[in-house]
Amino acid sequence: MLRSTTHVLLRRIHSLGPVSSFLLSRQILSHKRQAFLFSSQVSLVSLLSPPIKTGLLGPVLCDLQSVRAMASQSSKSTVHDFTVKDAKGNDVDLGQYKGKTLLIVNVASQCGLTNSNYTELSQLYGKYKDQGFEILAFPCNQFGAQEPGNNEQILEFACTRFKAEYPIFDKVDVNGKEAAPLYKFLKSSKGGLFGDNIKWNFSKFLVDKDGNVVDRYAPTTSPLSIEKDIKKLLGTA
Repeated sequence: MLRSTTHVLLRRIHSLGPVSSFLLSRQILSHKRQAFLFSSQVSLVSLLSPPIKTGLLGPVLCDLQSVRAMASQSSKSTVHDFTVKDAKGNDVDLGQYKGKTLLIVNVASQCGLTNSNYTELSQLYGKYKDQGFEILAFPCNQFGAQEPGNNEQILEFACTRFKAEYPIFDKVDVNGKEAAPLYKFLKSSKGGLFGDNIKWNFSKFLVDKDGNVVDRYAPTTSPLSIEKDIKKLLGTA
């Protein structure tokens, strides 16, 4: 059927004359080439993508969704572009911290580093909070399950025992597929010595007044030991 149709079409083309038949033949070949390329691309996507109920275009749509998600994530260029949840579940736009130097820390209540870090964080905050310094604490239970309590228990622990006056946010994941978008951004901005993943409780990110991540510190780095870096960003060094 296809061959007979092609023969009829070719006879009609030749009847148009040399010039017209040449131009028309080129157009047909061009369309056939485009159709072949499209078919090849769709077949390749189908092989590389899992089957989807939406049919042949399913994998293509899936890829487009992934691209959109990546584009949305990459559109956030500073810490100030993110919105997070506080300990009471309310949205907090981090754009409100524009013009302030930030220290972002993943905290835990039952870690061997808890006493020293919470104590020194409170000391730093008391000393520099009136100079444009803010600490943002994010509880995380991914390391040794050392932050098992709910938000209310975490707040009571930090604020009562260590007099923490800086904001403590909703408990989050900092690694893995469910990691908070803010932490994905922090890790991509400043990788660690042995890879991007957060290694333990009390990892620290120092952020300048424009929302740029300028440094990252290991869990064992004491807050007071980075005081000079904080003062430099504050302009008081």
